[in-house]
Amino acid sequence: MPAPQFTVNTYRFDPYKNFKFRVKWDGRYVAGVSKVGSLKRSTEAIPHREGGDLSSERYSPGPTKYEPITLERGVTHDTEFEKWANKVWNYGSGLGSEVSLKDFRKDIIIEVLNEAGQVAIAYKVFRCWVSEFQALPELDANGKAIAIQSIKLQNEGWERDYEVTEPTEPSFTEPS
Repeated sequence: MPAPQFTVNTYRFDPYKNFKFRVKWDGRYVAGVSKVGSLKRSTEAIPHREGGDLSSERYSPGPTKYEPITLERGVTHDTEFEKWANKVWNYGSGLGSEVSLKDFRKDIIIEVLNEAGQVAIAYKVFRCWVSEFQALPELDANGKAIAIQSIKLQNEGWERDYEVTEPTEPSFTEPS
């Protein structure tokens, strides 16, 4: 019999869904985030061999690269995406003040929630900065879509927050 995937809620069989999540920076949850790109890293394989080896190579881990993360949300009056993007490049702000070197990088937290809305898993993403900002999508008078804005975050790594543990999921009883 395989090991259980859930240690607290042993009756649970299904993995967590990808549509319940929150994003936090500067100690606050960001309003309206509807899509978060994947957390992905890759480590380069460095080939090497010794002079006396057979004709095969060995591999050692080389530099690790963290892929950018894209956040999307519907266009609203909340200005958090734009304010952060303007710290990297603020058009018309004057010579020497286009970039806010002091605080253009932020750590963010991505939380995955279970179906009951409890935080089940969290990742900390370090030293993010906005490398791409889309304020408005292509507008179409005949369209039926929501206007989406997005930011692309370069980052210097991420790690799972192991202090966030599997929550005890509530059970409901039938009303009498």
